[in-house]
Amino acid sequence: MTEKASTHLLVLTNLPDKDSAVNLAQSLVGKRLAACVNVMDGCTSVFRWDGEIQSEREIPVLIKTRADRFAMLEQEILASHPYDVPEIIAVPVEAGLQAYLDWVSSEVDTATRIWTGGGPQ
Repeated sequence: MTEKASTHLLVLTNLPDKDSAVNLAQSLVGKRLAACVNVMDGCTSVFRWDGEIQSEREIPVLIKTRADRFAMLEQEILASHPYDVPEIIAVPVEAGLQAYLDWVSSEVDTATRIWTGGGPQ
């Protein structure tokens, strides 16, 4: 099981198209702000904006990181996100496979590491 509550986070955001979602994912992993980012196939989001109910197709993105990297991750999302007010929700990981959580921690470590291929998704 997990080492401590809230040591790791699952961060959720939505983007308007697959290209912007993949670009964000590559940037977050490349800058070691996330160990893994899942870009989903898409969904329909229904929400109220400017007083009107809207329905839009969006691409959900699931970001795995450590809690101590959240502030920098949030800033990176805000810097590249096309929405005025993007959804950025962080959910603490209360439990998980320790080997996976260790991998997440090592991948978002600020020290430079050499990628050897593979790795959990």
